[in-house]
Amino acid sequence: MNFLIATCFLLTSIGSCNNSESINNDPSDSSKKVVIVGAGISGLAAANYFKDKGVNPIVLEASDKIGGRLRTDRSLGIAFDEGASWIHGPKGNPITSLATESGANTFLTRDDLVKVYDFNGTPYAESVLDKAEAQYRKNLNRLNGNTHQSFGDAFYGQHPQLRNDRLWTYMLSAFLEFDTGGDINKLSSTYFYDDEAFRGDDVIITNGFDRVTDFLAKGIDVRLNTKVQKIDYSQEKTIISTSQGQFEADYVLVTVPLGVLKQGVITFNPSLPKPTQNAINGLEMGSVNKFLLTWDAPFWDNQLQYIGYTPEQKGKFNYFLNVSKFTNAHALMTFAFGDYSKATESMSDAAITHEIMGHLKIIYGQDIPEPTHMLRTKWNIDSYTFGSYSFATKGTTAADFEVFEEPVDNKIFFAGEHTIVDYRGTVHGAYLSGIREAKKILRQY
Repeated sequence: MNFLIATCFLLTSIGSCNNSESINNDPSDSSKKVVIVGAGISGLAAANYFKDKGVNPIVLEASDKIGGRLRTDRSLGIAFDEGASWIHGPKGNPITSLATESGANTFLTRDDLVKVYDFNGTPYAESVLDKAEAQYRKNLNRLNGNTHQSFGDAFYGQHPQLRNDRLWTYMLSAFLEFDTGGDINKLSSTYFYDDEAFRGDDVIITNGFDRVTDFLAKGIDVRLNTKVQKIDYSQEKTIISTSQGQFEADYVLVTVPLGVLKQGVITFNPSLPKPTQNAINGLEMGSVNKFLLTWDAPFWDNQLQYIGYTPEQKGKFNYFLNVSKFTNAHALMTFAFGDYSKATESMSDAAITHEIMGHLKIIYGQDIPEPTHMLRTKWNIDSYTFGSYSFATKGTTAADFEVFEEPVDNKIFFAGEHTIVDYRGTVHGAYLSGIREAKKILRQY
């Protein structure tokens, strides 16, 4: 299975620039200014590329920290990556070398070290799981949907007998909804798996994915706590209105998440071209939330890497990562996917803990201890993201991701995981899109 956290999770926030700064671009034209909106990995990748070419952009970030959806919480003494956790396909992946250079440590999370339990606590036999997973891959490869049909409608239309099968609900949620970020009832039945992948088994970063963005940000002029409200490209110079005043640029690279664009946090004058706006309106931000719980000692099988559970409700704490395998903490991380993920954001910490413990108690017995701490994410109500990562919904096509590769009036450029069709929803996709747009802007000089 392919764990696309990151799939996902690359928060690039909204920002601003300072018109009193001059950009040291190509020596033949040092008067041109480049502004990058968002200090997530796509914005920082672009800034780093510019810097290596002798151009010094200003990177503008709405929040009080860099990194976007590469956000690490160390409040419990371990690195809890709220967004991206894994490097997907490390062979040939640009994030692999960046992780090494930045001092990020990685650990191979073996998918075969897993045990899955039914909703009554009975473990599924390994032979049953192997057969089901093999059939799962076949069924997805043979799915015959259409552009205006959701994955769920197409899949259950072909396999109605599986609609109430808990193991299949678990696989479609813990595998497909995790990978794509999208609820299967919204996910496109034709473009759910049409992207590319690097080779190799996924590895997880164990000491914080923010090390990568911190590394990329070295020597970059990043302005924090500045929000972009309007980008006016109607004149020769682009005017950026922000919470800190108005500023000017020749080229603006917008790397905010799709969710921010969908909310209209930034207005454009003139309005964005119809194909671009249609892509913004049509594509969706997925929902994957993460929950880290710690204990004084493990009560689970510490040899396992993953623990699966097949509840009756899709997306509900059905997958547990054994964090103890790669840290000194006694901790499990679980997830909520799809529409249930959104529902968790209105639940209290106590209610979340109660529901998670309900599943664990069914597996391990009613006498297991309560957790000492719990950390959680709420990506959908986060005003810097409004979601986890993008996915193709019914009615959209892969071409909708490609629309963002077209500059607007050769002044406004877009980068981010939602702008790269082959690697959408990934850290490496966001990174590569930033490099792509930096090259494009430099060709304008």
